[in-house]
Amino acid sequence: MRYEPAPLTRHLRVRQERGHTVLEFRGEIDIAAAAEIVPHLDMATAEPDARVVIDLTHVEFFDCSGLRLLYRARHRTADGSGTLHLVCAHALTLRMLRVTGLSRLLPPWPTLDAALEQPESASGPV
Repeated sequence: MRYEPAPLTRHLRVRQERGHTVLEFRGEIDIAAAAEIVPHLDMATAEPDARVVIDLTHVEFFDCSGLRLLYRARHRTADGSGTLHLVCAHALTLRMLRVTGLSRLLPPWPTLDAALEQPESASGPV
């Protein structure tokens, strides 16, 4: 069963682009937003060969709930032959990713185009 894009929500836009499911997080990603996002994230990463991009370009606030979403997505895609790319250029969010070590597991790309152009085996910038 293939994942169908979610309806527009306050904190999430989902679309298909170049063979990937793009989960565009929006606004403030906190515990309430995470509760809204997690079912859609789980559907997008349910297939063993899921090709997912999480785009944080439109995020204004990102706390540990957002980090948990990223860890969850990485765990779910790492279990199969799927790929997961992260798009993030916001200085404070990048710092949080570095401090927690998540940037080593899921290196961020500066733009959506850069993430979508990567070969299947690449998980982030070298």
